[in-house]
Amino acid sequence: MSTLIDFVLHIDAHLVSLVNNFGDWTYLILFAIIFVETGPVIFPFLPGDSLLFAASALTANPLYHLNIWTFVILFLVACIGGDSLNFLIGRTVGQALTNHSLFGKLIQKDSLERSEVFFNKHGAMAIILARFMPIIRTFAPFVAAGSRMPYRRFIRYSLIGCFAWVALCCAGGYFFGNIPFVKEHFSIVVLGIIGISLIPAIIGYLHGKFTKAS
Repeated sequence: MSTLIDFVLHIDAHLVSLVNNFGDWTYLILFAIIFVETGPVIFPFLPGDSLLFAASALTANPLYHLNIWTFVILFLVACIGGDSLNFLIGRTVGQALTNHSLFGKLIQKDSLERSEVFFNKHGAMAIILARFMPIIRTFAPFVAAGSRMPYRRFIRYSLIGCFAWVALCCAGGYFFGNIPFVKEHFSIVVLGIIGISLIPAIIGYLHGKFTKAS
């Protein structure tokens, strides 16, 4: 866990090391991380938002010879494909998977329950909103599939959410990631991104608590 925290807080330095060591393979590695964040259901802790921001910031620096549009296309394919795989898993083996002891060890049940509450409250719009919320975005397609939402309807909302997420995160990194203040305080910026993305989940959680209390 400490390694993951270090990777997230110093993601800019780790990406520079990745580019220096793997060159163009960096595209495929980052594609895999974004795909895995939602696809297999069991990796909700991967740093999607900050990774998109940091990767896009590197493309604005000619020193690294990375192309922003290549990243945008790959990230779009990764998150749309990840959502679809996640939905397929939820539709085919969802109930059996949640009852399996191994799933319980890998996934905190309260995270899944919060996602279910969020989905029940916001309906189909939760698919779009969840794309901007760490952890919940990993479970939203799974929960949607369990609710018997038709895939055609799900993918429409997934496309909107993925396009908006990639556009905002990549544009933010490309245009603001190399500002001297941002570069010097990148860890704080990353924490800020994570904090902002968690606000809707925190508000929803507190609202649920107060509603039950009353």
